[in-house]
Amino acid sequence: MLKHFVIAENQRGLLIKDGRLIDVLDPGRHVYVDVLNRMSVETYYAQGVFASPWAEIMEKRHPVLAKNYFETVRVGEGEVAIVMIDGRANYVVRPGQAVHVWKVLQEVEVLRLNVEDNPRLTKPQLVAYSKAVPTSDRTNAPIALVTVGETETGVVFFDGELADVLKPGRYGYWQVGRTVTTRTFDMRPLPVEVTAQEILTKDRVSLRVTLTSFVQVTDAPKAALATPDYKNHVYRLVQFAVREAIAGRTLDEVLNDRETVDGQIAAHVRRELGDIGVAVTELGVKDVILPGDMRELINRVVEAEKTAQANLIRRREETAATRSLLNTAKLMEDNPTLLRLKELEALERVTERIGRIDVHASSGEGLNVLVDKLVSLKARD
Repeated sequence: MLKHFVIAENQRGLLIKDGRLIDVLDPGRHVYVDVLNRMSVETYYAQGVFASPWAEIMEKRHPVLAKNYFETVRVGEGEVAIVMIDGRANYVVRPGQAVHVWKVLQEVEVLRLNVEDNPRLTKPQLVAYSKAVPTSDRTNAPIALVTVGETETGVVFFDGELADVLKPGRYGYWQVGRTVTTRTFDMRPLPVEVTAQEILTKDRVSLRVTLTSFVQVTDAPKAALATPDYKNHVYRLVQFAVREAIAGRTLDEVLNDRETVDGQIAAHVRRELGDIGVAVTELGVKDVILPGDMRELINRVVEAEKTAQANLIRRREETAATRSLLNTAKLMEDNPTLLRLKELEALERVTERIGRIDVHASSGEGLNVLVDKLVSLKARD
C-alpha cells in the first residue's frame, strides 16, 4: 500500500512511524510503502517559531536534523537573546525560555546581551528591539518602556529601589530578573483645590471655607520617596491648617483680615510639609460661605453702615455749600460791583424763561433805572 505526502514550498513535514520521528520532509511529493498503515506526516509552516513538542525531541534525539532546520535559543541568568529574522528583531528570549526558530526560509541571527550590568537600553536598541515587545501585557514584557513629557521628570525603580532619574524623552529598561516601575512628575506649579468644609469660628459661627493652593515639585526623587501622593498630602495639611486658623478667630477677624489668615495657613503648611521635594508656592482663602441667616444679618449691618456713611457725606456737602453761600454773601456785602453782577445773572436766568418782554420807560429814566426796579438784591429796610 503506497502513501503519498505533498509538502508545500513554505512547509516542512515530520515523518512519523509508530510514534517515532523518522525524518523531516522537504517541499515536494513523497511516496512510501506502508502496508500496515504505520506512517503519518505532520506539516508545519517553516517560518517564525517552531512551536511543537517535536522541537524538543528533535533537539535531544535528532541533533543533526534540528541543526539543519531550526535555531535553538537558550540564555543564562542575567542575559537575554534577541532573535533577528531577516535583519529585524522579532523575539526576545529570557532566562528559562527555549525558542526554536525555523531557518530554512529566512535568515536567523541571535544577539546575546548582558542585561544585569546594562539594564538601560541605548537609543538604537530601543528603536530596534521595542517592536519585539508584546503590547498586550506590558507588565510582563521583557522591556519596560518609559515616556517622560516635556515638562516632566521621571523616576525609575528596580524592585522598589530608586535606580534612575529621567529627563524628557523615551526610554527602555530590561525587565529581566527585576520588576521595573516608574513615576513621572509634572515640574510646573499645579493647582490643588481644597473644597469647602464646615468650620466653627471662635464666636460660634459656622463657616464653609474654600482654598486654592499651587504646588510645585522641586525634587522628583525626594517627592517619590517621601509620599505616594504629594497632592493628597498637601491637601490634608491645608485642611488641618485652615481649621486651626479659623477656629482661633471671630467672624469679624476672618472677614476683615484675610491676609493674616492666609499667611498663617501658608506658614503652617510649609512648616509641616518639610523637605520632601515639594513646595507650596501660593496658598489663600478663595471663598468664605456663611449660613443663610448669617448672610442676611451681615447684609443688614453693611446696609446700615453704608446708609450712615451716605448721610454723613450729604451733611458734609450741605455744610460746605452753606459755608460757600455765606462767604459769597460777605463778598457781595463788601463789594457793590460783585453784587451788581449777581443781580444781572439773576436777570439773565429770569429772562431765559420769558418769551417776550415789553419795556416802557419814562423820559430820562434810562435802562439802568429799569433794571434797578426789575431786579434788586438789596436788603429791605
